[in-house]
Amino acid sequence: MEIIAGTIDSFTADVLFDMARYRHEVFVEKLGWKLATRGRLELDEFDRKDTIYLIARNPDGEIVGTSRLLPTHRPYLLASVFPQLLGNTPAPCSPDVWELSRFAAADWMRLGTDEDPHGGSLALDMLSVAMRTVAKQGGRRLISASPLGIERILRRTGLSVHRAAPPVLIEGQHLFACFIDVDTNWCPRQDRHADAVG
Repeated sequence: MEIIAGTIDSFTADVLFDMARYRHEVFVEKLGWKLATRGRLELDEFDRKDTIYLIARNPDGEIVGTSRLLPTHRPYLLASVFPQLLGNTPAPCSPDVWELSRFAAADWMRLGTDEDPHGGSLALDMLSVAMRTVAKQGGRRLISASPLGIERILRRTGLSVHRAAPPVLIEGQHLFACFIDVDTNWCPRQDRHADAVG
């Protein structure tokens, strides 16, 4: 398994196409999110030249995980689309805080099952890479909007995680926004198993 980080200019057109297709599979087809898509590809206005992507690939080169990193002093998803998840907390606007969005780590589609036994491990590995990636850019915290079930997974990791506000019901699902303090020395334990999306 490899996890690579970079901007649009870092990847070939084929890799970017596969990433957009994987995001469509996860967020639109599996989770049923109502997102504007074209040709079974999921991209939005936050997929810009300055966006940093993490892409996880299996040994066959297939994408099995993605995420997107955006500094909050530029437009980002949570502040623009889901400000209600912040409650009374002001939307971060700082190069110290980076948004983690379009996070998915599970290969259930290609395995043909509802659960990937390695999904949780991959998700935590990707979170570790995300923290190291934003730290190189001067980031000290992540902020992310996720389904409420992800909070339990994050709390078991030993990371410093703080809710921005109480969860909100959006389209039948409880979502919450949380801050994660960047810890470049943190390593995921290998005995956790869970799918993760956010």
